[in-house]
Amino acid sequence: MHSQTKPKTEPAAALDGLMELSRARVESALDRWLPPADAEPRDLHRAMRYAALAGGKYVRPLLVYATGHAFGVTPERLDGAACAVELIHAYSLVHDDLPAMDNDLLRRGKPSCHVAFGEAPAILTGDALQALAFHILAADPAPGVPPAQRLRMIDTLAHAGGSFGMAGGQAIDLAAVGRSLELEALEDMHTRKTGALIRASVLMGALAAGDLPEETLAALGEYARCIGLTFQIRDDVLDAEGDTTTLGKTSGSDRDNNKPTYATLLGVDAAKHLAEELHREAVEHLEGLGAAADLLRQISAYIIRRIH
Repeated sequence: MHSQTKPKTEPAAALDGLMELSRARVESALDRWLPPADAEPRDLHRAMRYAALAGGKYVRPLLVYATGHAFGVTPERLDGAACAVELIHAYSLVHDDLPAMDNDLLRRGKPSCHVAFGEAPAILTGDALQALAFHILAADPAPGVPPAQRLRMIDTLAHAGGSFGMAGGQAIDLAAVGRSLELEALEDMHTRKTGALIRASVLMGALAAGDLPEETLAALGEYARCIGLTFQIRDDVLDAEGDTTTLGKTSGSDRDNNKPTYATLLGVDAAKHLAEELHREAVEHLEGLGAAADLLRQISAYIIRRIH
């Protein structure tokens, strides 16, 4: 059963402030970790910076910072995890856009990496971004994250990116082109493809706090599962209703590629209703955290109302 009670939230300015802080922090930290553009091999390093510093919503780093904030973790202790999850996300976009995958020519309002640098360099760019993500988690000098928790972060991110997570979800997505999927199968695909990395973002923010109770981590995992599906539903709705200029990528590409989506399976209005239901379920899983999790509640509300 889904409660109809609206979640209590802080003023929107609180979330806006955290979004600005997280964007500035992760971009600055990424700039430090990424190899200089003039270091050899220059073309590869230029492409890595092009893909990783392309702007965007930075929702995954935002979730790392917001979850850490709920447990009193300083931003300095979260920068490494925020960078790592964003690099995995950036690598996945580079590879998803490739001709053999979704064949998208536009990403975040700019030519996709393979368009700007070539197909083979784009493949290597994704490979290098993925490797750098795990190097950061292992080598980040930020104080206060115990080795056992750092190791658990690495395991969490690796699982999220693998065959039971993002890569597996993409494989299912590719195999589903031109086919009809039942709602349960569509949910499974997106729980892996989109949701796994969102869940990892929340859990890594919590793991930076130290040894939290397993029931707390489980509740956060369920919150993240809900918002991960909501994020994908909103993407599907925007693909159906949005325009290329606002989205920063080609609108209608899912329809053109004959891919199953929530919008095509349920219809746009029913998809929006499901997103609202999942939002309510997400905030229910945060009840045990009280006001400390208000920013996480606001992020869930933001996800279903974003326009790009």
